[in-house]
Amino acid sequence: MKHKSFLFISCDEAKHICDKAQYHEATSWETFKLKLRYVWCRITRAYVNKNIKLTETIKKANVSCLNQSEKQVLRKKLQNQLKNQQ
Repeated sequence: MKHKSFLFISCDEAKHICDKAQYHEATSWETFKLKLRYVWCRITRAYVNKNIKLTETIKKANVSCLNQSEKQVLRKKLQNQLKNQQ
């Protein structure tokens, strides 16, 4: 049976906290534990660095999404195409 540490976290938990921190949902205690693991774990460091690069790339891409009315139009077109195939 594994003993859960109060201060040290697993790689999986660090990844989860990293994802939460990316969206500003991590608590300060979680962020502290992530930083502690980041210092000595190369796997966590690599994950955090890739996550940072991904976030920066998405922000630079300036991706625009469809609004609700555009989605509805596409949905109707798709349904019509599916009906015509049958």
